[in-house]
Amino acid sequence: MAFIITEECINCGACEPECPNQAITAGEERYVIDPAKCTECVGHFDTSQCAAVCPVDACVQDPERKETKDELMVKFHKLTGK
Repeated sequence: MAFIITEECINCGACEPECPNQAITAGEERYVIDPAKCTECVGHFDTSQCAAVCPVDACVQDPERKETKDELMVKFHKLTGK
């Protein structure tokens, strides 16, 4: 499943440079994650980097977008061409 950034986000920007898929951008009120680009870092890292660096735990799995590890790996291959 893709991650989302909740309203707890304090706009610190720590997550944006950590995303290997450039799925995180600054939004109007908080940073946002493009679910089409979010692979939960599958294919890049063992853990989701945005969640690992977020000081307020605002990066969480989106319960509306459930994806298996295999589906995330397919998305990784499409995004990276690897």
